[in-house]
Amino acid sequence: MMTIKYISTRGAAPELSFEDVVLAGLASDGGLYLPDSIPEFSMMEINAMRAMSYPELAFTIISRFTEGSIAPEALEKIIADSYKTFRHAAVAPLTQLDTHTFMLELFHGPTLAFKDFALQFLGRLLDHILDKKKQKAVVIGATSGDTGSAAIAGCRNRANMDIFILHPKGRVSEVQRRQMTAVLDKNVHNIAIEGTFDDCQDIVKALFQDASLFRATNNEQRTTLVAVNSINWARIVAQIVYYFYAALALGAPSRSVSFSVPTGNFGDIYAGHLARRMGLPIEQLIIATNRNDILTRCLATGVYGMETVVPSLSPSMDIQISSNFERLLFDLYEQDGKEIAKMMTSFRAEKKLTLSSLAWNRFKSEFTASAVSDEDTKKTIAETYKSTGQLIDPHTAVGLAAGQRCRANTAMPLIVLSTAHAAKFPDAVKDATDVHPPLPAHLKDLLKAEERCDTLANDAAAVKTYINNKI
Repeated sequence: MMTIKYISTRGAAPELSFEDVVLAGLASDGGLYLPDSIPEFSMMEINAMRAMSYPELAFTIISRFTEGSIAPEALEKIIADSYKTFRHAAVAPLTQLDTHTFMLELFHGPTLAFKDFALQFLGRLLDHILDKKKQKAVVIGATSGDTGSAAIAGCRNRANMDIFILHPKGRVSEVQRRQMTAVLDKNVHNIAIEGTFDDCQDIVKALFQDASLFRATNNEQRTTLVAVNSINWARIVAQIVYYFYAALALGAPSRSVSFSVPTGNFGDIYAGHLARRMGLPIEQLIIATNRNDILTRCLATGVYGMETVVPSLSPSMDIQISSNFERLLFDLYEQDGKEIAKMMTSFRAEKKLTLSSLAWNRFKSEFTASAVSDEDTKKTIAETYKSTGQLIDPHTAVGLAAGQRCRANTAMPLIVLSTAHAAKFPDAVKDATDVHPPLPAHLKDLLKAEERCDTLANDAAAVKTYINNKI
């Protein structure tokens, strides 16, 4: 098996191994890392996956990307430990909503959101790599709601790392906030930024490009800076697995399926794009957005144009800069790093970029998209509850509404990614159904728990000072 090397979307950073990419997060040229080639499975190999458990399938897929970096026995243990924390035997069960529509339940992890799939894995993977290299790390991430709590759950109380999570003040649900701020482990630091998620994300990127981030200390080990946002390649890899798992459960590779994916940062649906490139027979990949619809507009017009973030009922998708879209652009422009670097520099200055006709046509051939209003989100929550008895969260509702609009073949299985438990967004669900979704038993005391969080201005320098003081 050939060892994969990882290259930057902007073409000027050195090639790295899988281990080094996990630690690097953002490339030194400002780009995102991805493999120089995508491993492929034959139909025979995919057919053999049908008998595998979720951890077995995860090992089969992820090991293709880690060859030469992580020993197989170490990877098996990391994966087994990651999914032991999930509260459903299937890890990612499917629920049938009607004859040809299915919901992939990705909310059975510790923090009730799909981010647990990647971040339970990433936390353990980081611990393994840091231990092996005898290093310590400062882990930094921005969250629009679910990433932060999942990252904290994966990294809390680990001796090799401190974790700092930035969230936009007042723009996450109370359950989402408390799942972060009620974790009081000494290595966990929560920061509420007076701004939007995009502001938080910009601060994180600025910190990664700031070589002077850490003050001089006697502890020379504590210099590794690690990203837990979806810009970290390990997160994308972990998310590929559940596309295979769901499709196999519905008959792949003998028949194709379609997926509708509620997405803001483009990481989750990019994992689906990679699953298709690896050989999984996916007919449609539907981009489901809320009113913050930069991706839907780009697909419709060929112009990737940033607008003001508008708060919605699905706050984890309240994003106007989809970081992982740069990875797709790299594919659409045939891995021309210099062109991507030029485009992203222009985008930063002008807040928009226009795809070439060839790139736009490629984009349209790979994806369909729809933006769903808050009104339609509530309507979908209500109708789903009435027809199936299932309480779904607003993000899942966006995915379901967009999937129903965009599906090209109503007889083909449509799998909607259910990215969060309804109890994470009780106000929106109760407003739509008049039913208050209860928190699962393991979180029943969350709303009474002590919180710890600091509020900072929308200023990278202030966050830098704060981190230096804490470590």
